[in-house]
Amino acid sequence: MKKALSLCLAVLMMFSFVACSAADGENETTAAQTTAAQKVDVNAYVISGPTGIGAVNLMDKAEKGEGSENYNFTVAASPDEVVSKISNGEADIAAVATNMASSLYNKTKGGVKIIAVNTMGVLYVLNNKGNEVKSIADLKGRTIYTTGQGANPQYIIEYLLTENGVDPTKDVKIEYKAEGTDLVPVWANDPEAVIIAPQPVASTINAKYEGSTQSLDLTEEWTKVSPDSALMMGCVVVRTEFLNENPQAVEAFLTDYEQSINAVTEDIETTASLCEKYGIVAAAAVAKKAIPYCNICFVTGSEMKEQLTGYLNVLYTANPKSIGGAMPGDDFWYEK
Repeated sequence: MKKALSLCLAVLMMFSFVACSAADGENETTAAQTTAAQKVDVNAYVISGPTGIGAVNLMDKAEKGEGSENYNFTVAASPDEVVSKISNGEADIAAVATNMASSLYNKTKGGVKIIAVNTMGVLYVLNNKGNEVKSIADLKGRTIYTTGQGANPQYIIEYLLTENGVDPTKDVKIEYKAEGTDLVPVWANDPEAVIIAPQPVASTINAKYEGSTQSLDLTEEWTKVSPDSALMMGCVVVRTEFLNENPQAVEAFLTDYEQSINAVTEDIETTASLCEKYGIVAAAAVAKKAIPYCNICFVTGSEMKEQLTGYLNVLYTANPKSIGGAMPGDDFWYEK
């Protein structure tokens, strides 16, 4: 009788253990499903070129389902496409030029906030062999080929020339090209000219012409004449409505994005391959040469506001339309 009772108890305990194990398994599955369900869909847009480089490692993680949120990245065909997508609510987060961020803020009446600066200056003074430029003042009397007429490059160049005692309307001749790639054949026709080119075009030109040099980094030249500001050309913005509805998702994005930017310098080889894969730079070989000179960064909060305000002020003074007609208000700047 005792043996029978013991046997029954053992059987009951076994069934109880199995039931508990099954329940635990169901609870774990439910928890995992709940966690997955809690991920927020984030539609992010980037543009090919330096402002998009910082995102490629996160794009790779997102494709593998490893992002903190459900990131859906799109590489936009043009800056105008990003403006359209942000304005109509299709884009939640976007990497854009800093002046475009200000313009979007003004256009949408506070509908976007800037959450991080991702790129400092990407403009470089290039000179052909035997025509070395050691300072901005050395540009006096020279012919300069560049791109970006009516946009950031024009205002940056004119400001730096003026601050170094060179009249941009009298002391130099500036020839503007429509596209950065149009600068590549310049020295074949005018070997005495100076080229001011953005990355990765600058690296492409130096690779093409033996003996040419990348003599001046305009980011450094900016700091010399305006130490209280910084040449910040690329940033990330978020729609204000999306931020208000999903503050934790935006914080998660910033954490993931900072890791992605750190990976740019930690593993240039992989980053360059991803730049080609996602169409940010045409070829991995070009990206590998250009990345060290693209000044990829991650600047947020009060430091971002202080340094970028000075740069936007310069653009506003040169042409108010370049930043949307007015300096952005305090609600433009995202801080926790």
